[in-house]
Amino acid sequence: MLVLTRRSGESLMIGDDVVVTVLDVRGDVVRIGIRAPRSVPVHREEIFRELQTANREAASPNEDALAALRRMLRPGTPGGTEGAGGGETGGADA
Repeated sequence: MLVLTRRSGESLMIGDDVVVTVLDVRGDVVRIGIRAPRSVPVHREEIFRELQTANREAASPNEDALAALRRMLRPGTPGGTEGAGGGETGGADA
């Protein structure tokens, strides 16, 4: 971890286009400003961790839903794939 000392009003650069500025220091609270392109997501760490957890949970398969889908796709079961064409196969006389 890089450790830097900055005073109120001083900044640091991250890459070419992210500027972090110390706005105010009061006791153990530091206010910072971050200037970054819109394409660069900026989050407090605790919010970032919550987003990661929520995304992982949303991307994880739901076992109950998968089991229901397997039942629906199993041939020969109600709602299964057998006969799923829905139309009759016949000539012009049918």
